[in-house]
Amino acid sequence: MSRQEALKVAEEAGVDLVEISPNANPPVAKVIDWGKYQYQQMKQQRKNRHNNKASELKQIRFGLKIGSNDLEIKLRKIREFLTEGHKVKILIFYRGREMAHKEIGYELIDRIIAALEDDAVVEQKPQMAGRNLSITVRSK
Repeated sequence: MSRQEALKVAEEAGVDLVEISPNANPPVAKVIDWGKYQYQQMKQQRKNRHNNKASELKQIRFGLKIGSNDLEIKLRKIREFLTEGHKVKILIFYRGREMAHKEIGYELIDRIIAALEDDAVVEQKPQMAGRNLSITVRSK
């Protein structure tokens, strides 16, 4: 259909002629009510924004002297965050003279990674930042 015919059809219907794909051969156009179309698009975008929950970065802190039961509880919470689709930053903090034994923190990190290896993937290698040793994990 020629451009003039399409414009005539749109004018008779009392709606707009909208070019959908200008690069196609021949170009594709639609006869629609532009205001209604824009309103529906905005409504759809608003709905998508509402449904699209951005994944957050959750943070869990561990001390070096954590007990095995406390460790299990925190690991359970990390698994919960991972199933919700969040990334988790695991932070091990050193107090006082504990800084002289950094290897204990790295051993704790290894235990945590081993316990989470079925559920999580290490995204960021362990790194020291001041008195904190941190690692980031995400779900598989």
